[in-house]
Amino acid sequence: MARKQKFPHLLGSKWTAQQATWGWRHFQVVNRRQEGDWVFAEMMASCDGSVRFWLNAKQLKDQSLWQAGWQPLAVIRSPLNDQVTLQ
Repeated sequence: MARKQKFPHLLGSKWTAQQATWGWRHFQVVNRRQEGDWVFAEMMASCDGSVRFWLNAKQLKDQSLWQAGWQPLAVIRSPLNDQVTLQ
């Protein structure tokens, strides 16, 4: 029997970084790699295809770092997150 794949829906998923990362906040997973028990995701900035980096897919579960989907800037910037007041 085959082992259950970790992060089966990772490829193509969209994410919003809580902090600007490489100058951007919105990313999409364009590649996935498994090395032993570790799963890595290649992230690509949605507005700049030349911005790419790999990260441990477990980090995507940390809501203080990432949120699933592309969140509007108004949701990201709240008085609790970085002391920015919206008008």
